[in-house]
Amino acid sequence: MHRQLLLSVLSLVLFGMSASWAANWAVLVAGSRDWVNYRHQADVCHAYQILHRNGIPDSNIIVMMYDDLAHHWRNPTRGIIINHPKGTDVYHGVPHDYTGKDVTPNNFINVLLGNKEAMRNVGSGKVLESGPDDNVFIYYTDHGAVGLVAFPSDVLYAKDLNQTITTMYNQKKYKQMVIYIEACESGSMLEDILSDKINVYGTTAANAQESSYACYHDLLRGTYLGDVYSVVWMEDSDAEQIDKETLYQQYLITQQKTNASHVMQYGDLNLAKSHNVSEFQSVQKSNISNHNIFMDHYNNLLRRDAVRAEDVRIEIVKYRLAVAKENSIEEKELQNELAQLYNDRNVIFNSLYQIASIALSLNRGNYIEMIIQKPMKLTQHDCYKSVTQHIHKKCFDLQVCSVLPPFEVQKAGNYL
Repeated sequence: MHRQLLLSVLSLVLFGMSASWAANWAVLVAGSRDWVNYRHQADVCHAYQILHRNGIPDSNIIVMMYDDLAHHWRNPTRGIIINHPKGTDVYHGVPHDYTGKDVTPNNFINVLLGNKEAMRNVGSGKVLESGPDDNVFIYYTDHGAVGLVAFPSDVLYAKDLNQTITTMYNQKKYKQMVIYIEACESGSMLEDILSDKINVYGTTAANAQESSYACYHDLLRGTYLGDVYSVVWMEDSDAEQIDKETLYQQYLITQQKTNASHVMQYGDLNLAKSHNVSEFQSVQKSNISNHNIFMDHYNNLLRRDAVRAEDVRIEIVKYRLAVAKENSIEEKELQNELAQLYNDRNVIFNSLYQIASIALSLNRGNYIEMIIQKPMKLTQHDCYKSVTQHIHKKCFDLQVCSVLPPFEVQKAGNYL
């Protein structure tokens, strides 16, 4: 009897010690640069403020962003970045772990794998030092295409991301992990690749074959301040008692309010239903709900300006053109810029169409129209990587290709 009691007490003590050693870790990534992509870094800064306010120490939050906005010449409020038309500064206090040329797919992978040696003398050198009792939250936002997401001068492929996740699991780098991805065709980064057996849950801004959407256009700054999926989940985390809200509930809310694209979920769906948002975005209890039905309605109205990510450059010029003085030099310059954007889009589309036509004519010439019209899943990941890398190096910067509507280059790769 006494022995049983002693064992019970001992097990409780050990459990308490284990819980006290458990930690929350986060990696936040904005993969773009330039003023036109303002929203991505604004999203990441906002995400940092949520985690920081909820008690996760900066030592456990790793931020990758180009950091060219706060003091940009076009910023009317120097040193300040906002993620909502009526929002407060989200830039203050954000760690500058990896900026500029250090924002790369390889560095991101090394950070996730906790590879300190590889990150020696690079940025802050911070990497995930999480272990088997820790929860990890990854948030990425930028442009994307089928099977890849962009970084300032390179891209990260779905296969490489998922191999990294599997390695993290095998190396016991986490207890559970949650991944949120904001990008066009972001569902393709996890669909049919992410295992449901490795304690990882992910949601994406779009399915594998559609655009994600920008929102909150700001006339003063001449750009979009946020992305629909991102601002929805973050505004939910800002307002709700996230220690009483499951990941699945946040997914449902985000899915409902992101009505321009299809928010998706992947991986371990049971994890989402049995764990609260706070287990990945906080280390402290929520005291009260800040949910405001009027603000909720106001934000829903504001997001009606949502546009496809690939149309952002064009829409920004259209906004500026609408307020330009008639017959002014500015109006003429903006008209020329708009015409150039449409021309660039046509050149890139026609070039990719020609590449696909030539590739398919070698053995399946009659497939070209069919595969352009009918969406197809990416299956040949290695071939796709080879093709897109060649296009990236020899033809067009894949970041620049974001001016295009979705054009699945992988369709050619699937048949090469």
